[in-house]
Amino acid sequence: QVQLVESGGGLVQPGGSLRLSCAASGSIFMIDRMGWYRQAPGKQRELVARVTTVTSGGSPNYADSVKGRFTISRDNAKNTVYLQMNSLKPEDTAVYYCTADNSEFTYAGTYWGQGTQVTVSL
Repeated sequence: QVQLVESGGGLVQPGGSLRLSCAASGSIFMIDRMGWYRQAPGKQRELVARVTTVTSGGSPNYADSVKGRFTISRDNAKNTVYLQMNSLKPEDTAVYYCTADNSEFTYAGTYWGQGTQVTVSL
């Protein structure tokens, strides 16, 4: 009942920046957490960043590998989350997936976007 559409991926040089966007639609009231995963070829899927969409929500979570370089933010009025990626490295190359779930009902599963390719290369 929730649809997620990512945008903002592309090709960027090392040290560059990209901003990913994820717009949620549908049964938004069912969602209280959104985030970003990534998966590179031959690598395990990993959580990049995640944040609550509750107005009074707490601090976001980041993978150690991106902490200090990536920032997740939200615009609840637009049902949108962003991932600002700075100081990009080749190892950041992956398909990035927006996710949404309800932290109280994680057994119900996670909604996934279609993914957007981020390539960091010369």
